[in-house]
Parts: sequence; structure tokens; C-alpha cells
Amino acid sequence: MKSLFALLNQSKIFRKLSREEFAWVLYDVGNSAYTMLSCSLIPIWFKALAVGTAPGQLSSDKATAYYSISVAVVTIIVALIGPICGAVADHRDTKKLFFSTAVFLGVGGCILNGFAVEWIAFIVICVITKICYSASLTFYDSMLNDVTTEDRMDEVSAYGFAWGYIGSCIPFLIALIAYVLGPDMAGILSGWVSKAIGFGITAFWWLIVTVPLLKSYHQKNYVEQEKHAVAKAFGKIGRTLRKIAKEDKKVLFFLIAFFLYIDGVGTIIDNCINIGTDLNLDTVGQVVFLLATQVVAFAGSLVFAKLSRKYRTVTLLLVCVVGYFAVCLYALTLHTLLDFGILAFGVGCFQGSIQSLSRSYYSKIIPAENSGEYFGIYDIFAKGASFLGSVVIAAVKLAGGTINVAVSCLAVFFVLGFFFLKIADRQQTQRK
Repeated sequence: MKSLFALLNQSKIFRKLSREEFAWVLYDVGNSAYTMLSCSLIPIWFKALAVGTAPGQLSSDKATAYYSISVAVVTIIVALIGPICGAVADHRDTKKLFFSTAVFLGVGGCILNGFAVEWIAFIVICVITKICYSASLTFYDSMLNDVTTEDRMDEVSAYGFAWGYIGSCIPFLIALIAYVLGPDMAGILSGWVSKAIGFGITAFWWLIVTVPLLKSYHQKNYVEQEKHAVAKAFGKIGRTLRKIAKEDKKVLFFLIAFFLYIDGVGTIIDNCINIGTDLNLDTVGQVVFLLATQVVAFAGSLVFAKLSRKYRTVTLLLVCVVGYFAVCLYALTLHTLLDFGILAFGVGCFQGSIQSLSRSYYSKIIPAENSGEYFGIYDIFAKGASFLGSVVIAAVKLAGGTINVAVSCLAVFFVLGFFFLKIADRQQTQRK
């Protein structure tokens, strides 16, 4: 396995990446498999266990509500613990320990999910797994300062998202085949076997592709160890938040901009299937286009990675924001499956780029030695993605508006995000 990763690193595709950069990129490839599973099959498997007329089972509406509550619980917990864990992980020789713990617990939870036969056990394990998964991303994002230099952050971050999109397709296709062979469709496999294969291949992929990072990562930026680190972390975060609010306006305005435009991005992604359903489009066609979006996002991320060598990060971010603005306006014309495909293509062009560039831009404007703490704060804004946008979608729909109008209303998030990003760019960086 070691020689395989070494050969990949020496290939033409990855040759420009150092050993540490390559290992870091691979984790995006690994964890994206679980992201894909969470967005597609996990809700389906949950409903298969939860919905029914037997004692203890739920109606479809209640199952949907409970699943939404579980997502909210994950969001709240991660938002609360992220900055604390990040602040503690910033201490010397600590970040790798926190990261590996989160990964192993997440992988273990993923495997256990495949064997859960009761919906309560399934959703509890799922919540724990998602918390660990999200926590691992907080530590992982903050590692960017350690594995590369500032002038290469944009490109390396983009490579992570790009190959993550492609990498996620491999285990997902196996999981999808297992689902197709399961009781809901072909009926060749039993429900628990189908589910165990889906979760098992995802967990294996997640773990095996993480190994190079676990072996090669070395924490270069840190603060010195201190007694009562956890207790002190609370006060430290409070001071950091006050500093951002009063002094570090560049970080403050960027976080505001990021929250606005990433909320719009998250809402569009989360509601892709709802858009198609409301328009009575072919379900299989929608899934095909959404898979194709992964390929487009891969290509788009690589294009922006090359552009980052010539253009400022904030300039490219503004282009992505404008691109999403155009996608929102295009939604007004959405009626056919072809229209849906064009919308998905537009989303794919900017999806990976806006996320990777946001990550690298933020890495450049924060203190490297406190990157874990700062990325914990960053994740509060990231995990809230699609919250306000979902409220807008719901309000428009409840008022009798169409899904087309609802999605087009999201354009306001990108307009506001654009202006706050411009404001952030004019501020001085407080980083040492």
C-alpha cells in the first residue's frame, strides 16, 4: 500500500505536490466518501428502518423530522466543541492526536452503522459518527498551514477538493450497487447486508486513504503546552473572538462574507433533489446529473487551482460568488431535466472552488500557531451553512411561491457576500 501511494505521488498528476501536501490532499479523497454517503443513501437507509406500522416505527413525516433534528444536533454540538478542540489541539504535538482520534472514532461509527437494525440505534450512531467526522475536518483544515507554504495554499487546497470529488465516487458507486441489489430494488441482498456493504466500503476507503497523512504529518506551528489547557481554552476563545470583533477586521468581515455566500451554496446543494421533485423531473436523471456534477466540480477545482498561480485568491473567490449569483437567476427558467442538468453544471463549476479558496484564503489571514482555534470558529460559520437559506426556501414555498422563485431569492446571499468580501479585502491583515 505504501508503494502504491508513493507511485501515485510520483505520477504526473501529483508530482508537483510534496510528500506532505500529497498526504494532506488524500484525506479529502478519503473523507469525501462519507460526505457522499451522508447526502444520498444514509437518509434512505434510515427511513427504511424507521418508517412502518410496527410498534416503535414512525410515519414518513416523523422520520424526516427526526432525521432533520439529528442533523441540527450535530451542527450545534460541532459548533460548540469545535473552537475548544481546535484551541487545545494548537498545543505542541497535540493536533495529530486529536485528528487521529476523531478519524478512528468516525470510521468505527461508520462500520457500526452498517449493522444497526433499530432506527434509534442507527440515528444515534450516525450522530456520533458525523460529530467525529466534522471534528476531524476542523483539525484537518488547520493542518494546511503545516503542510505547505502560503504561496501554495490555494493550489493545494483546490487539489484536495478536486480529488475529493472524484475519490468519493469510487466507494459510493459500490455502495450504490449494494443498495440497488438490496430489498428496495432488486431484492438480491438482504437489507442489513446491503447496508453493511455500503457503510463498510466507505469506512475502509476513509481509513486507508488517511494513513499517509497519519504517518507524514508533523505539527510545525503551535503554542507551548500549558496546565489546565481545556479550562484555559474557554477564556482564550473569548479573547480571540473579542480580538476579531474589535481589531482583526479582515477576519471579521471575511467570516461574515463566508457565512452569507456559503449559506447560499449549502442551501442549493441540500435542495437539489427537492428542486427536481417539485418540478416532477425523472429521479434517475437527477441522480445521473448529480453524479456528473462531481466530475464537473473536480475539473472546476483544478482550473481554479491553476488560475490561483496568476490571480489573487480574493479575485477568484469573487468570480465564484458571481457564478453562484448567476446560477440563482438561472433557476427562474428551470422547467425540464435538461434545465436541471445545466443548473447542476453551473453549480459544479464553482462548488469545489469556492470552498477550497475560502479555506486557503482564511489560512493566509489567521495566525498559523492558532490555526486550530481559528478553524474551530470558521467551522461555526461553515456548519451553519444552508440554515438561513433553508428558512428562505421554506418561507417562499409556504407563501405559495414556486421552487424557481425560492432558489432565485438566494441571490441576495451572494450579493451581500460579494460586498462583505470586498470590504474584507480592503482591511489590513493582523497576522504576525
